[in-house]
Amino acid sequence: MLRFGIIGCGLIGQKRANAIYQLGDKARLVACNDIDFKKAQFLANSYDTISIYKSWHQLIEDKSIDVVLISTLHDSLAEISYQSIKKGKHVFVEKPAGRNFSELIPVIDLANSKSCKVRVGFNHRYHRTFQKAKKILEEESFGKLMFIRARYGHGARLGYEKEWRADPKLSGGGELIDQGPHLIDLARWLFGTELEYSSSSINSYFWEMPVEDNAFLILKTKASQVAFLHVSCTEWKNTFSFEIYGKRGKLVIDGLGGSYGVERLTHYKMLPQMGPPETYIYEFPMADNSWVLELKEFCDDIIQDREVECGLKDALEVLKIIEKAYEDNKSGN
Repeated sequence: MLRFGIIGCGLIGQKRANAIYQLGDKARLVACNDIDFKKAQFLANSYDTISIYKSWHQLIEDKSIDVVLISTLHDSLAEISYQSIKKGKHVFVEKPAGRNFSELIPVIDLANSKSCKVRVGFNHRYHRTFQKAKKILEEESFGKLMFIRARYGHGARLGYEKEWRADPKLSGGGELIDQGPHLIDLARWLFGTELEYSSSSINSYFWEMPVEDNAFLILKTKASQVAFLHVSCTEWKNTFSFEIYGKRGKLVIDGLGGSYGVERLTHYKMLPQMGPPETYIYEFPMADNSWVLELKEFCDDIIQDREVECGLKDALEVLKIIEKAYEDNKSGN
Protein backbone atom coordinates (compact mmCIF):
# COMPACT_ATOMS: atom_id res chain seq x y z
CA MET A 1 0.00 0.00 0.00
CA LEU A 2 1.33 3.42 -0.98
CA ARG A 3 1.16 6.07 1.72
CA PHE A 4 0.27 9.58 0.50
CA GLY A 5 0.84 13.00 2.00
CA ILE A 6 -1.07 15.95 0.52
CA ILE A 7 0.34 19.48 0.47
CA GLY A 8 -2.44 21.95 -0.35
CA CYS A 9 -5.89 21.10 1.01
CA GLY A 10 -8.10 23.37 -1.09
CA LEU A 11 -10.72 22.23 -3.61
CA ILE A 12 -8.28 20.24 -5.76
CA GLY A 13 -6.52 18.74 -2.73
CA GLN A 14 -9.92 17.57 -1.46
CA LYS A 15 -10.70 15.98 -4.83
CA ARG A 16 -7.36 14.19 -4.75
CA ALA A 17 -7.94 13.01 -1.17
CA ASN A 18 -11.27 11.53 -2.21
CA ALA A 19 -9.60 9.79 -5.16
CA ILE A 20 -6.98 8.25 -2.85
CA TYR A 21 -9.76 7.01 -0.58
CA GLN A 22 -11.50 5.35 -3.57
CA LEU A 23 -8.34 3.43 -4.47
CA GLY A 24 -8.97 1.11 -1.53
CA ASP A 25 -6.05 -1.14 -0.56
CA LYS A 26 -3.80 0.37 -3.23
CA ALA A 27 -3.24 3.69 -1.43
CA ARG A 28 -3.83 5.46 1.86
CA LEU A 29 -3.79 9.14 2.84
CA VAL A 30 -1.74 9.55 6.02
CA ALA A 31 -0.78 13.23 6.24
CA CYS A 32 -1.65 16.71 5.00
CA ASN A 33 -0.53 20.32 5.19
CA ASP A 34 -1.88 23.70 4.14
CA ILE A 35 -0.84 27.27 4.92
CA ASP A 36 -4.47 27.68 6.01
CA PHE A 37 -4.65 25.35 9.02
CA LYS A 38 -8.46 25.23 8.89
CA LYS A 39 -8.34 23.69 5.40
CA ALA A 40 -5.89 21.04 6.56
CA GLN A 41 -8.04 20.36 9.61
CA PHE A 42 -11.19 20.03 7.49
CA LEU A 43 -9.51 17.50 5.21
CA ALA A 44 -8.02 15.55 8.12
CA ASN A 45 -11.40 15.39 9.86
CA SER A 46 -12.92 13.91 6.70
CA TYR A 47 -10.69 10.83 6.88
CA ASP A 48 -9.29 8.62 9.62
CA THR A 49 -5.77 8.65 11.05
CA ILE A 50 -4.36 11.62 9.14
CA SER A 51 -1.55 13.66 10.64
CA ILE A 52 -1.55 17.43 10.12
CA TYR A 53 1.86 19.01 9.63
CA LYS A 54 2.43 22.69 10.33
CA SER A 55 4.75 23.03 7.30
CA TRP A 56 5.30 21.16 4.07
CA HIS A 57 8.97 20.82 5.02
CA GLN A 58 7.94 18.69 7.99
CA LEU A 59 5.63 16.56 5.87
CA ILE A 60 8.29 15.58 3.33
CA GLU A 61 10.61 14.61 6.22
CA ASP A 62 8.14 11.88 7.24
CA LYS A 63 9.92 8.68 6.19
CA SER A 64 6.68 6.69 6.22
CA ILE A 65 5.27 8.72 3.29
CA ASP A 66 5.86 7.21 -0.16
CA VAL A 67 4.12 9.79 -2.34
CA VAL A 68 3.81 13.55 -1.95
CA LEU A 69 0.80 15.02 -3.73
CA ILE A 70 1.19 18.76 -4.36
CA SER A 71 -1.85 20.94 -5.03
CA THR A 72 -0.62 24.37 -3.94
CA LEU A 73 -0.53 27.71 -5.75
CA HIS A 74 1.62 27.81 -8.88
CA ASP A 75 4.48 29.69 -7.23
CA SER A 76 5.42 26.78 -4.95
CA LEU A 77 4.73 23.76 -7.17
CA ALA A 78 8.26 23.45 -8.55
CA GLU A 79 10.04 24.12 -5.25
CA ILE A 80 8.02 21.57 -3.28
CA SER A 81 8.44 19.02 -6.08
CA TYR A 82 12.20 19.53 -6.06
CA GLN A 83 12.54 19.19 -2.30
CA SER A 84 10.23 16.15 -2.20
CA ILE A 85 12.25 14.37 -4.90
CA LYS A 86 15.42 15.27 -3.01
CA LYS A 87 13.97 13.41 -0.01
CA GLY A 88 13.37 10.35 -2.20
CA LYS A 89 9.59 10.74 -2.50
CA HIS A 90 7.48 9.91 -5.51
CA VAL A 91 5.66 13.07 -6.57
CA PHE A 92 2.27 13.84 -8.04
CA VAL A 93 2.13 17.57 -8.82
CA GLU A 94 -0.81 19.49 -10.23
CA LYS A 95 -0.53 21.21 -13.59
CA PRO A 96 1.16 23.42 -14.70
CA ALA A 97 3.92 22.11 -12.33
CA GLY A 98 5.55 25.56 -12.29
CA ARG A 99 5.05 29.17 -13.27
CA ASN A 100 7.37 28.94 -16.25
CA PHE A 101 9.66 26.76 -18.28
CA SER A 102 12.86 27.57 -16.38
CA GLU A 103 11.39 26.55 -13.00
CA LEU A 104 11.02 22.96 -14.20
CA ILE A 105 14.57 22.46 -15.48
CA PRO A 106 16.20 21.78 -12.08
CA VAL A 107 13.25 19.58 -11.08
CA ILE A 108 13.69 17.47 -14.22
CA ASP A 109 17.46 17.26 -13.76
CA LEU A 110 17.04 16.06 -10.17
CA ALA A 111 14.28 13.59 -11.08
CA ASN A 112 16.50 12.09 -13.79
CA SER A 113 19.17 11.37 -11.16
CA LYS A 114 16.72 9.67 -8.79
CA SER A 115 14.56 6.58 -8.92
CA CYS A 116 11.46 8.57 -7.96
CA LYS A 117 8.38 8.64 -10.19
CA VAL A 118 6.94 12.07 -10.98
CA ARG A 119 3.56 12.66 -12.58
CA VAL A 120 1.82 15.91 -13.52
CA GLY A 121 -1.94 16.18 -12.99
CA PHE A 122 -3.65 16.41 -16.38
CA ASN A 123 -6.83 14.59 -15.38
CA HIS A 124 -8.81 15.66 -18.45
CA ARG A 125 -7.19 12.82 -20.40
CA TYR A 126 -9.11 10.44 -18.16
CA HIS A 127 -12.60 11.81 -18.69
CA ARG A 128 -14.79 9.12 -20.23
CA THR A 129 -15.36 11.18 -23.37
CA PHE A 130 -11.64 11.51 -24.06
CA GLN A 131 -10.91 7.87 -23.29
CA LYS A 132 -13.63 6.93 -25.82
CA ALA A 133 -12.37 9.51 -28.35
CA LYS A 134 -8.84 8.15 -28.12
CA LYS A 135 -10.08 4.66 -29.01
CA ILE A 136 -12.04 5.97 -32.00
CA LEU A 137 -9.01 7.91 -33.26
CA GLU A 138 -6.97 4.72 -33.22
CA GLU A 139 -9.45 3.10 -35.62
CA GLU A 140 -8.33 3.21 -39.24
CA SER A 141 -11.82 4.20 -40.36
CA PHE A 142 -11.54 7.66 -38.74
CA GLY A 143 -8.71 8.70 -41.03
CA LYS A 144 -5.76 10.99 -40.37
CA LEU A 145 -6.32 13.91 -38.01
CA MET A 146 -6.49 17.28 -39.75
CA PHE A 147 -7.15 19.82 -37.01
CA ILE A 148 -8.54 20.43 -33.52
CA ARG A 149 -10.72 23.31 -32.40
CA ALA A 150 -11.37 23.75 -28.69
CA ARG A 151 -12.91 26.20 -26.21
CA TYR A 152 -12.68 26.11 -22.43
CA GLY A 153 -14.05 28.87 -20.25
CA HIS A 154 -15.80 30.01 -17.11
CA GLY A 155 -17.28 33.29 -15.96
CA ALA A 156 -15.12 33.79 -12.85
CA ARG A 157 -16.82 35.61 -9.94
CA LEU A 158 -16.98 38.95 -8.19
CA GLY A 159 -13.55 39.92 -6.88
CA TYR A 160 -11.75 37.53 -9.23
CA GLU A 161 -9.30 40.26 -10.22
CA LYS A 162 -8.05 40.33 -6.62
CA GLU A 163 -7.51 36.58 -6.24
CA TRP A 164 -4.17 34.76 -6.56
CA ARG A 165 -4.81 33.77 -10.18
CA ALA A 166 -4.74 37.49 -11.06
CA ASP A 167 -1.31 37.95 -9.46
CA PRO A 168 1.45 37.00 -11.95
CA LYS A 169 3.95 36.48 -9.12
CA LEU A 170 1.75 33.71 -7.73
CA SER A 171 0.19 32.32 -10.90
CA GLY A 172 2.77 32.96 -13.62
CA GLY A 173 0.06 34.38 -15.87
CA GLY A 174 -3.67 34.40 -16.45
CA GLU A 175 -6.14 32.15 -18.19
CA LEU A 176 -3.50 30.74 -20.54
CA ILE A 177 -1.58 29.13 -17.67
CA ASP A 178 -4.75 28.28 -15.72
CA GLN A 179 -7.03 26.35 -18.09
CA GLY A 180 -4.73 26.55 -21.12
CA PRO A 181 -2.46 23.66 -20.07
CA HIS A 182 -5.37 21.22 -20.23
CA LEU A 183 -6.23 22.09 -23.84
CA ILE A 184 -2.58 22.08 -24.94
CA ASP A 185 -1.96 18.74 -23.24
CA LEU A 186 -5.07 17.17 -24.78
CA ALA A 187 -4.07 18.35 -28.26
CA ARG A 188 -0.52 16.97 -27.86
CA TRP A 189 -1.89 13.68 -26.57
CA LEU A 190 -4.46 13.24 -29.34
CA PHE A 191 -2.15 14.25 -32.18
CA GLY A 192 0.48 11.96 -30.72
CA THR A 193 3.27 14.37 -31.57
CA GLU A 194 4.79 17.65 -30.47
CA LEU A 195 3.08 20.95 -31.20
CA GLU A 196 4.94 24.06 -32.25
CA TYR A 197 3.79 27.54 -31.33
CA SER A 198 2.48 29.46 -34.36
CA SER A 199 0.61 32.55 -33.16
CA SER A 200 -1.63 33.88 -30.41
CA SER A 201 -3.69 36.78 -29.14
CA ILE A 202 -3.73 37.40 -25.41
CA ASN A 203 -5.88 40.10 -23.83
CA SER A 204 -7.76 41.19 -20.75
CA TYR A 205 -11.12 42.36 -22.07
CA PHE A 206 -13.21 42.52 -18.92
CA TRP A 207 -11.27 41.98 -15.70
CA GLU A 208 -9.00 44.83 -14.62
CA MET A 209 -5.96 42.77 -13.74
CA PRO A 210 -2.32 42.43 -14.89
CA VAL A 211 -2.95 39.01 -16.46
CA GLU A 212 -5.09 37.95 -19.41
CA ASP A 213 -8.72 36.89 -19.20
CA ASN A 214 -8.73 35.47 -22.74
CA ALA A 215 -6.10 33.67 -24.80
CA PHE A 216 -6.34 32.44 -28.40
CA LEU A 217 -3.66 30.03 -29.62
CA ILE A 218 -2.73 28.48 -32.96
CA LEU A 219 -0.36 25.53 -32.69
CA LYS A 220 0.93 23.24 -35.44
CA THR A 221 2.52 19.84 -35.83
CA LYS A 222 5.40 19.28 -38.25
CA ALA A 223 2.81 17.83 -40.63
CA SER A 224 0.90 21.16 -40.50
CA GLN A 225 -1.99 19.81 -38.47
CA VAL A 226 -3.48 22.69 -36.49
CA ALA A 227 -4.83 23.12 -32.98
CA PHE A 228 -6.90 26.28 -32.52
CA LEU A 229 -7.48 26.80 -28.80
CA HIS A 230 -9.37 29.42 -26.82
CA VAL A 231 -9.44 29.73 -23.02
CA SER A 232 -11.48 32.36 -21.22
CA CYS A 233 -12.72 33.61 -17.87
CA THR A 234 -15.35 35.80 -19.55
CA GLU A 235 -17.41 32.79 -20.64
CA TRP A 236 -20.60 33.76 -18.82
CA LYS A 237 -21.92 30.22 -19.08
CA ASN A 238 -19.23 27.65 -18.25
CA THR A 239 -18.25 25.99 -21.51
CA PHE A 240 -16.14 23.06 -22.63
CA SER A 241 -16.09 22.19 -26.33
CA PHE A 242 -13.47 20.07 -28.05
CA GLU A 243 -13.79 19.24 -31.77
CA ILE A 244 -11.53 16.74 -33.52
CA TYR A 245 -11.55 16.58 -37.33
CA GLY A 246 -10.30 13.58 -39.27
CA LYS A 247 -10.38 12.86 -43.00
CA ARG A 248 -13.30 10.48 -42.55
CA GLY A 249 -15.02 11.72 -39.45
CA LYS A 250 -15.49 14.28 -36.71
CA LEU A 251 -15.69 13.99 -32.94
CA VAL A 252 -17.32 16.63 -30.75
CA ILE A 253 -16.87 16.55 -26.99
CA ASP A 254 -19.12 18.82 -24.94
CA GLY A 255 -19.26 19.23 -21.17
CA LEU A 256 -17.13 18.02 -18.29
CA GLY A 257 -19.91 17.32 -15.84
CA GLY A 258 -21.07 19.69 -13.12
CA SER A 259 -21.51 23.31 -14.19
CA TYR A 260 -19.99 22.50 -17.59
CA GLY A 261 -22.88 20.19 -18.43
CA VAL A 262 -23.20 16.46 -19.04
CA GLU A 263 -20.23 14.87 -20.76
CA ARG A 264 -21.21 14.03 -24.33
CA LEU A 265 -19.25 12.63 -27.26
CA THR A 266 -20.78 12.87 -30.73
CA HIS A 267 -19.17 10.85 -33.51
CA TYR A 268 -19.96 11.99 -37.04
CA LYS A 269 -18.90 9.17 -39.35
CA MET A 270 -18.44 10.14 -42.97
CA LEU A 271 -20.03 7.85 -45.59
CA PRO A 272 -18.20 6.86 -48.81
CA GLN A 273 -20.65 8.97 -50.83
CA MET A 274 -20.26 11.84 -48.32
CA GLY A 275 -23.48 13.75 -47.62
CA PRO A 276 -25.06 13.60 -44.13
CA PRO A 277 -22.84 11.48 -41.84
CA GLU A 278 -23.85 8.62 -39.60
CA THR A 279 -24.16 10.03 -36.08
CA TYR A 280 -23.42 8.24 -32.84
CA ILE A 281 -23.94 9.94 -29.46
CA TYR A 282 -22.40 8.78 -26.21
CA GLU A 283 -23.48 10.43 -22.96
CA PHE A 284 -21.84 9.99 -19.56
CA PRO A 285 -24.13 11.47 -16.87
CA MET A 286 -22.40 9.59 -14.06
CA ALA A 287 -19.93 11.14 -11.62
CA ASP A 288 -16.51 12.15 -12.95
CA ASN A 289 -14.00 9.36 -12.27
CA SER A 290 -10.99 10.95 -14.00
CA TRP A 291 -9.32 11.84 -10.69
CA VAL A 292 -9.43 8.22 -9.54
CA LEU A 293 -8.26 6.74 -12.85
CA GLU A 294 -5.33 9.14 -13.05
CA LEU A 295 -4.11 8.36 -9.53
CA LYS A 296 -4.65 4.63 -10.03
CA GLU A 297 -2.40 4.73 -13.07
CA PHE A 298 0.28 6.59 -11.13
CA CYS A 299 0.13 4.04 -8.33
CA ASP A 300 0.55 1.29 -10.92
CA ASP A 301 3.51 3.18 -12.39
CA ILE A 302 5.18 3.08 -8.98
CA ILE A 303 4.23 -0.49 -8.04
CA GLN A 304 5.17 -1.94 -11.44
CA ASP A 305 8.20 0.36 -11.83
CA ARG A 306 7.11 1.47 -15.29
CA GLU A 307 7.58 4.72 -17.17
CA VAL A 308 5.16 7.51 -16.26
CA GLU A 309 2.99 8.46 -19.24
CA CYS A 310 2.34 12.08 -18.30
CA GLY A 311 5.40 13.45 -16.54
CA LEU A 312 7.56 16.52 -16.17
CA LYS A 313 8.62 16.51 -19.82
CA ASP A 314 4.99 16.84 -20.87
CA ALA A 315 4.54 19.79 -18.51
CA LEU A 316 7.77 21.27 -19.86
CA GLU A 317 6.52 21.15 -23.46
CA VAL A 318 3.23 22.77 -22.42
CA LEU A 319 5.05 25.55 -20.57
CA LYS A 320 7.36 26.12 -23.55
CA ILE A 321 4.32 26.91 -25.68
CA ILE A 322 2.79 29.15 -23.02
CA GLU A 323 6.03 31.04 -22.53
CA LYS A 324 6.39 31.61 -26.28
CA ALA A 325 2.87 33.00 -26.40
CA TYR A 326 3.58 35.38 -23.53
CA GLU A 327 6.87 36.51 -25.10
CA ASP A 328 5.22 36.97 -28.49
CA ASN A 329 2.43 39.16 -27.10
CA LYS A 330 4.78 41.12 -24.88
CA SER A 331 6.91 42.05 -27.89
CA GLY A 332 3.81 43.07 -29.84
CA ASN A 333 4.37 40.62 -32.69
